[in-house]
Amino acid sequence: MKLKQKLLAALCGGVMMLTAAAPFVPLHASAAEIAHDPSRNVQEEGVGNPFNFGERMAPEGTSVEELRKLAHNMTVQQCKYALYKEIDEHWDLISLRFGQTEREKVYALFLGVGTLESTLGGNGDGADIETAYSEGFGKSSAHAYGTLQTAVTAFRDPGTSFMQEEDVPELEWYDLTKENFYDAIISNHMGVRKIIHFIRQAMVDYNLTGWQVVRGALKGHNTGWANYTGDNDGYYANYPDEGAALAQWYYEEGHLYDNVFAWTKAEVAAKQRAGNPWEDWWYDVEPSLAEVSAKQTTPAQTADTTTTTTDTTPKADPGTLMGDVNLDSSVDVADAVLLTKYLGGTAELTAQQGKAGDMDYNTRLTAADLTLLKRYLLTRT
Repeated sequence: MKLKQKLLAALCGGVMMLTAAAPFVPLHASAAEIAHDPSRNVQEEGVGNPFNFGERMAPEGTSVEELRKLAHNMTVQQCKYALYKEIDEHWDLISLRFGQTEREKVYALFLGVGTLESTLGGNGDGADIETAYSEGFGKSSAHAYGTLQTAVTAFRDPGTSFMQEEDVPELEWYDLTKENFYDAIISNHMGVRKIIHFIRQAMVDYNLTGWQVVRGALKGHNTGWANYTGDNDGYYANYPDEGAALAQWYYEEGHLYDNVFAWTKAEVAAKQRAGNPWEDWWYDVEPSLAEVSAKQTTPAQTADTTTTTTDTTPKADPGTLMGDVNLDSSVDVADAVLLTKYLGGTAELTAQQGKAGDMDYNTRLTAADLTLLKRYLLTRT
């Protein structure tokens, strides 16, 4: 079921009204502590919103000077949680588009991007980072702000010389105004939206699949184009691959929630940089352009994947061989390929084929079904 724009606008408006009376006030925490309740199931619930960030950094009408002061005073930890707040709010969509069901890996990936762009506030400026502004507001496509260095091109109506990124209807699309541009929370939101735009571009315009989709999308976030340009191209080594290596470092070294940060090309991530962080850590994901249902679930939330058994054999279903998506009476890699194409929007399935591909029995075809099908195929090899 498609998310309705009016419903989203009403929800956003309601939240803004609630937060307008209590704008974000910077706090400080030691490097060792986490800000959220450690008893939370982060995979299912996210981290919550321990710093009480609203849909905006401060109420509408707040001056640019005050917005930048608030952003400037953010700690590294607050920059991290501000990103997580945006991820948690749109987790169903992000998980589907990125093809990644492990929430903390998505957290880490955005920390990698934040390091590439701003070092997450560790440079002493918090989220108050602005680049390519010398030509004047909105004149340069590289003019960017915030932790993710979100460019003016991400916003609605940035000018006739810029291409409109209008293909992410699920997320609020803010107008290009100084009030929106210099709001660190809106900047994060638009940065997420921008990367999802490039995920679509990588899949639709350049036919990328698997982890190459997200890799290409990060390249697009940096260069404006999500096309594949070769494994040894500097575009990959210096941005998406470095970002993924840094993400793996934050994840593996336990720095998702503290005030610790890294610099781009920092020696601390040499181990992660030595391999292929996409294949070794992000894993064999399958991004999808499918519609987001009202109650999208992850494998950890479905009945079949929360059971204590380790049996991955598809369950018997009268008249349907589970996993046999192409209905050729066998379950093999061809079924996974067909399901991948369906999730990517390049193939259609009949009702019977859809039933065969519904590996988690939740009446929806998602990346979780593809993961279960691949897991089943691996157990037979």
